[in-house]
Amino acid sequence: MSLRTAFDKETGVAVVTLDRPARHNAIDPDTAAQLTTTWREFRFDDTVRAIVLTGAGEKAFCTGIDRDTDVPQPGSPYSMDDPLLSIGPKANDLWKPVIAAVNGMACGGAFYLLGEAEFVIAAEHATFFDPHTTYGMVSAYEAILMAQRMPFGEVARMSLMGTTERVSAQRAYETGLVSELAPSDELLAAATRSAAVIASFPTEPVQGTVRALWSAKEATRAQALSQAPHLIALGNLPPERQAGLFTGRGRETGFRTR
Repeated sequence: MSLRTAFDKETGVAVVTLDRPARHNAIDPDTAAQLTTTWREFRFDDTVRAIVLTGAGEKAFCTGIDRDTDVPQPGSPYSMDDPLLSIGPKANDLWKPVIAAVNGMACGGAFYLLGEAEFVIAAEHATFFDPHTTYGMVSAYEAILMAQRMPFGEVARMSLMGTTERVSAQRAYETGLVSELAPSDELLAAATRSAAVIASFPTEPVQGTVRALWSAKEATRAQALSQAPHLIALGNLPPERQAGLFTGRGRETGFRTR
């Protein structure tokens, strides 16, 4: 299994762990399917009242879709298959609070998950970046999701600078993407502590508050996301040109962290 779930009956907190550390917790079709199943099962489990989402190891929270995953696409620019669209809790109609505990790199498709968490707690060594433009791809879903969590200029810079720049945990905290910083060995404890507090409150008003918070930006979010498939179809380089960029820059280390 590429996804681990633990549950504390006493606190009502579930911990969901992406468990592919050798692949920097990148998401393959099996992991995507397990995430979808897990969120939907939580909808029917009243004992689960809050969730912490993290990644195995200290190198990465998640680095998006596994590059070895083949995702065939329809020829029409009006249709697109994206296996990451259904990996988040909100995409599966789960309105229980989710706290993301980021323990290393979070980049690209990881933003599908961060974009649907209530708030983010990060290890002090965590970094955030969006590699799409470097490799000839449009950052659409990722940029839209982060634009609802960060100041416009900050997400624009992250989306456009590609792999040449990484946002430090400290900078992410300063700009509001991250709500709390913790030493690496205390990250999970910090996240579960917050989750346990929330889980101790009556569940109906907690879920109602979560739903109210998301409704505040739902219309803008839905309208923006509806444009994403067309922007990707029009702006992405052909797969063979993308592959050339990945091959040429795959071992690049020339980035700065700000």
